[in-house]
Amino acid sequence: MKHTIDCFVPSISHAATHSELTACTAINNVQTLETEFPFIPMERNLSTSTLQSIAVQSTGDYTLLYTHAGDLRIGYRAIERMLRTAVESRADWVYSHRHVVKQGETIAVPTNEYQEGSVRDDFDFGPIVLIRTEILRQYLSTHPEPMQHAALYQLRLYISRVGRLVHINEYLYTEHEHDTRTSGEKQFDYVDPRNRQIQLEMEKSCTAHLKAIGAFVNYHNLQRININAGTFPYEATVIIPVKNRVKTIGDAIRSVLEQKTDFPFNLIVVDNHSTDGTSEIIEGLSGSVPIIHLIPERTDLGIGGCWDLAIRHPQCGRYAVQLDSDDLYSDPHTLQRIADTFCREQCAMVVGSYRLCNFALDTLPPGIIDHREWTEENGMNNALRINGLGAPRAFYTPIIREIGFPNVSYGEDYAAGIAISRQYRLGRIYEPIYLCRRWEGNSDSALSPERVATHNHYKDSLRTQEIRARKRN
Repeated sequence: MKHTIDCFVPSISHAATHSELTACTAINNVQTLETEFPFIPMERNLSTSTLQSIAVQSTGDYTLLYTHAGDLRIGYRAIERMLRTAVESRADWVYSHRHVVKQGETIAVPTNEYQEGSVRDDFDFGPIVLIRTEILRQYLSTHPEPMQHAALYQLRLYISRVGRLVHINEYLYTEHEHDTRTSGEKQFDYVDPRNRQIQLEMEKSCTAHLKAIGAFVNYHNLQRININAGTFPYEATVIIPVKNRVKTIGDAIRSVLEQKTDFPFNLIVVDNHSTDGTSEIIEGLSGSVPIIHLIPERTDLGIGGCWDLAIRHPQCGRYAVQLDSDDLYSDPHTLQRIADTFCREQCAMVVGSYRLCNFALDTLPPGIIDHREWTEENGMNNALRINGLGAPRAFYTPIIREIGFPNVSYGEDYAAGIAISRQYRLGRIYEPIYLCRRWEGNSDSALSPERVATHNHYKDSLRTQEIRARKRN
């Protein structure tokens, strides 16, 4: 039996793209939708009414969506390959790797295998997905509430529950990239205030999905803690993991020494075997605040391992408070505000807000990152949809010692944060108390597509682990 495909592209797509798709023998019809498809990621701004239009017009067994405006080149028999995979594996959603032409250079852009924890709304499927038409209609019949932005996101969450998403581990097509920004410039798109309405729809869809799979956390079941229990050498400890940050470590330490509090605090700098003069700067700084310059005996520690070493140090205080070696506290009262929030909220973790800036402390877009997608009632669920919780992060030491940090250099704080949020209340400070300095030395300033995919796969694995833990509770 021959299976058929109808293809849908945005009206702003180039004629060359239409020609490429029309030439594919597996495609019966290429139809244009009079709507502005999203650019990055593909789920943005795709409405229920658009999907309904597609479902009505599609006469094929499968529906192919191309969601970008740039030129597209289909690989040799690539669509036939997608169709055969869909039929033989009984897949409801098929996607693949791709090549991207960016500023004249063709680069490989891998996509990740979908897993249970791939619930973030910016999962990169690429701009081509093949969807079984009948499951699209099934979704529309069971989800009557109209979505203005999140319909495609809601569709693939639905498919993840009742069907199959299949990844082809091959590079099947090439697209021309229209967004030439680096990874460091793109990573804050999801917290841009202009995208607030999109975020609310995405959150609603993700929350419904977590309820459907039994992984929803009820706010009323979260524990408060007795914040005054136990004795500690200090009320708070600022922890700075650092390796080869000779340009920034002095500023970071000085912003700690300038803190004004009504309680004693200290600083632990975990110097992960720096070789560029960072160690000498640490040794040369002093003040009224005790500084512990901790050089690990081990040489296999990532940032998470350095954090874990610090929280288990006998001189670690009641609260362990983050400061990255690139960054600064925004004023002398940051530490006091964090401690006051712990006491008021009786929470296990406090997350602040920050302002993006350059080395001259001039504000960079989108400016203040306050993660207002975190709400008291639903933040612990919405945390599984997004890629970060904010900064600075501070932990109630007995709880974070129990949970610990994975020995990695990416996502270690996210792993701890989502685990805490499953059981304990989190406190939030929505005014900026932290300056996040962006410069060419940031570890995430310009990541390769392979590194971006690796990072995203790791965080998806953390979400998978967390979802399974929440199901057991």
